[in-house]
Amino acid sequence: MESISQPPVTRGFGLASAGAWTGSSRRDRLRGLLPPLIAWLVSNLITWLIAAHSVAGDGSRVAYWSTAGRRRWDSEHYLSIAKTGYEMFRCRDRYPDFPDVTCGNVAWFPGYPMAVRAVSSTGLSYEISAVFVTEASLLGMFAVLWYLLGARLTWATGLTLAIGVVFPGGVYFHAMFPIATGTLALLVCTAGVKRGSWGMAAAGGFLAAACHLVGAVAVGMLLLSALFAWRRDARGVRIAKAVGSAAIAGCGVLWAKWLMWQATGRWDAYEAIQESSYQQSGVRQPFDEMRHAYAFPFSEWYRPQGHLPWLVEHSLSAHRTQLWLNGAFFLLVVATAVVLLIRNRRLGADEWAALILTVAIFLLPFFAGAEMSWYRNHAQMFVGLVLVKHMSRWVQVPLLVCCSVQYALLASMFFAGVLV
Repeated sequence: MESISQPPVTRGFGLASAGAWTGSSRRDRLRGLLPPLIAWLVSNLITWLIAAHSVAGDGSRVAYWSTAGRRRWDSEHYLSIAKTGYEMFRCRDRYPDFPDVTCGNVAWFPGYPMAVRAVSSTGLSYEISAVFVTEASLLGMFAVLWYLLGARLTWATGLTLAIGVVFPGGVYFHAMFPIATGTLALLVCTAGVKRGSWGMAAAGGFLAAACHLVGAVAVGMLLLSALFAWRRDARGVRIAKAVGSAAIAGCGVLWAKWLMWQATGRWDAYEAIQESSYQQSGVRQPFDEMRHAYAFPFSEWYRPQGHLPWLVEHSLSAHRTQLWLNGAFFLLVVATAVVLLIRNRRLGADEWAALILTVAIFLLPFFAGAEMSWYRNHAQMFVGLVLVKHMSRWVQVPLLVCCSVQYALLASMFFAGVLV
């Protein structure tokens, strides 16, 4: 009799336990989403407060919650790609008084504008769709970073997430630019390497390369991944996964060039406009480029007229302290990796990926020439936060303070209309 009645009791107990476990697991997962969500909300709050104190010279305030507050220079090109696609033409054909150079929007990659176009198909305006893609990407950035940090709240991971909220150049994570989308793609690529997911790594690399030329650094990282990732596979399989994922990531650049060729009939449309209009071709001398970037006279070229509030007045040359801070962050990430290698004699696959990407992102603008845009390209070093969690609190706290001050200065420079 006991043998007959016992199983139902056991089954009932098992079902109750499974239900309790499922409910607890669901609550844990929801609780795990709170840190990245809070980070995203705080990031918007801080940026809104800075924008509110960035009064233009004519006394007008910046409407952070409007689309106009998120648009700067290149934003117009990304929106034009989303609306009508690519075009390239001789400037004087449309503007008789313009210098005889090449005009158009083929100097900008299609990943972000195509995402904007897809969202706009819901009926939203292109401008609102652009802000939606940007903010959704930023929320995704915090979520993937949180996963890479272990999704467990400690002093180390909490401070790392806080640094991410005020990351150098992070004001462009809120603007109509592909910086947030491209950074999310790099983080997804890194997560794919960590998980041993060849498809995820390849997809992240493709989107990163399709969003911005800087994102093409994922191709090199994936090629090198044969040396530090895919450890469960045989050597030949590891090489195949590394080469295959790098090839797919490289197709992001090929897709961009194909779209440009379809619209202009020229495979070299990107290179042509870069050389003609922006004098960017070939490999530059990196130290000369750093010097030019540091000395660029933003405050003289785009200084707002009239009275300027204290924050704006003291931020007109914030790109100079930005370069120092970016250099310090780059060196700290490299030093942390060296310490981990000496102490543990190894790095995790995601840590190798983050190290390679951080080094490449920091150096690329100075080899390619990015005198007026390196500060927003460097924002994609956000992926280096994977290694920041290993830093001592004595390093993390001063880094957080420095990043907070610099974020306020550069964001004020952005909202005052000084940055491009």
